[in-house]
Amino acid sequence: MNNSFIKLKERTDKSDFNDINNLNNACIDYDKIHLKLEIDYKLSNGEKYGNNMNKINEFMFYDDNKLVGYAGICDFGGDEIEVNGMVHPEYRRRGIFTRLFSLVKDEFNKRDSKGMLLLSDNNSIGGISFIKRITDDYHHSEYDMNLDMDVIHKENFDNLVFRKAAKEDITKIAGENFEFINDNDIDGILFDSTYVLETGNVIIGRVRLEIVDNIGGIYGLEILPEYRGKGYGRELLIRSINKLKESKVNAINLQVETKNNNALNLYKSCGFKVNYTMDYYILKK
Repeated sequence: MNNSFIKLKERTDKSDFNDINNLNNACIDYDKIHLKLEIDYKLSNGEKYGNNMNKINEFMFYDDNKLVGYAGICDFGGDEIEVNGMVHPEYRRRGIFTRLFSLVKDEFNKRDSKGMLLLSDNNSIGGISFIKRITDDYHHSEYDMNLDMDVIHKENFDNLVFRKAAKEDITKIAGENFEFINDNDIDGILFDSTYVLETGNVIIGRVRLEIVDNIGGIYGLEILPEYRGKGYGRELLIRSINKLKESKVNAINLQVETKNNNALNLYKSCGFKVNYTMDYYILKK
């Protein structure tokens, strides 16, 4: 590796995306595991916001012009950042990821974030082993779930309105008692496909829908606490599924914490099945 170098960026562009995706595919083919890199989300953000190096989120190790190591930071708001990464099978045990993670940790220490979540497919012996050398503080696990696309989903409430969020909804959503929402979610409403569920012109639920490579994703689905237990969560999920199916997606997926039994049972009852499990460990300052 005489011509190796590390490239640092705040956001990815299409060229970076292709390099990371190629490395991702090589690692998945070799290891038979899953990686949660969020590169589609990052590319979308890079195209919207540009790259001005206020923060470093992308850490790329090249050998000549070939990307052989990658670490990435995802900041969805809140107190923790998420970190994931990979090294090409032919370049392992050369200290590449250790060098990248050292830079990630330096960046983490510059930020206000209180913790760093390190994640790995729980079937990845190498990934879990590396994380446990950094921290043995287990945080939580998530199931990645895929929908049985043959299941028919019937909508049950005629008095509810499901629509895309508009600019005038930002103040309403920010002022409501949504538990799982942060400043990044609020800022992204105009850019992302955020939908709301209404009854009597009152917003009672929200969800973000994305389509990447003809695969639909359901994120941040939530009903306000005072409206739970009335079937509105199921209705929001069903309408989200049907909205994505209108776009002729090939698949629909979502993630849920393994201990969130209420949400897990809801998703299973609507035709979702567990695909894999992602384990999260936390490194605190």
